[in-house]
Amino acid sequence: MTFLIFHPDFKEYDFGEGHPFRGERVEIFKKIINEKFPDFEILKPDPVSDEDLLLICEKDYIDFTKNYFSAKAKGKNFNGRFFKYHSADNLPSFGCGEIEKAGRLIVGGIKLAIEKALDYLTFAKKVPVVITFGGLHHAKPSFGEGFCIYNDVAFGGKYLLEKKKFERVLILDTDAHAGNGTCEYFWKEKRVLFVDLHQNPKTLYPGTGFVKEIGEEEGKGFTINIPLSPLASDSSYELVFEEIVLPVIEKFKPQIILRNGGSDPHFADELTNLGLTIKGFYFIGKKIKEIKEKLNIPAIDILGSGYNLKVLPYAWSALIEGLVGKESEIKEPVPLPSYLKKDPAFSETKKLVKKIKNIFKGIWF
Repeated sequence: MTFLIFHPDFKEYDFGEGHPFRGERVEIFKKIINEKFPDFEILKPDPVSDEDLLLICEKDYIDFTKNYFSAKAKGKNFNGRFFKYHSADNLPSFGCGEIEKAGRLIVGGIKLAIEKALDYLTFAKKVPVVITFGGLHHAKPSFGEGFCIYNDVAFGGKYLLEKKKFERVLILDTDAHAGNGTCEYFWKEKRVLFVDLHQNPKTLYPGTGFVKEIGEEEGKGFTINIPLSPLASDSSYELVFEEIVLPVIEKFKPQIILRNGGSDPHFADELTNLGLTIKGFYFIGKKIKEIKEKLNIPAIDILGSGYNLKVLPYAWSALIEGLVGKESEIKEPVPLPSYLKKDPAFSETKKLVKKIKNIFKGIWF
């Protein structure tokens, strides 16, 4: 069974004119579901409370964020220290939406996804797939950045650990940008395996996610960064899944999967430089399905990123199709560049795999 978490007010997560993150991506998301997946059961989340947000945020950060973004949505200026709590890329412009309210709905989405997945598992005795909008993986307890104000991915992990008493949670982040906020939340946590495939941080924001960043104390070895070279394409992703991701997951034996990431690893994305094709997104979804079925565990998939709106619906559709096992013709929305007919970063990826295995020798290998 597949459930979709959706609220029309997700579209209010919109930073305004000229910003890369606008609300129209939510309309695209809903159109994809209506056209390609009409059999999904759609569930509507509620916004989370301050008490919920305290699971991942400091109170002064919540208060400032609520007051500031509420004022901006009304076209007013809030007298506050924005740059104490947020980076410049979170600064809304003219025509922005009710960003903070939508942020609470997005976190509410992951909360509902978890509740529905566990209820269905308990009563139907089947492992479901739950899909929701979000992936605000750069936000931290007292600082918002990278278009992210409240980290729904981290909330999912924290909620599973603290409220549902899970012992082994897998967070797999396939966004092109390293999930620096999520990483910090679980840096010293052995109950969360955080595996992050992203573009080499020497070449892309946020500048973290190097292979030697592996966690500390009890969490040492439970953060695995896989920084791919620019132009890394399908063969590179297949290699790191087969050589790193799948063997580690099998040893960790997670009780649930949280996968985060949208379309920005695509070769035509406007903010990144990776080389994934639409077939590559289908491959990622398919691998999550295989892990879910092999381990007999629920999978929660979080979609949100991607900065070429022509590509976004094709990549998101391919991820979902792979995840639910739907076979359909895979089309590229833009012509495949000649330099990607053979993965130009594959030799670098082989070196990366060897390096990661050496770093984690005795831990996972």
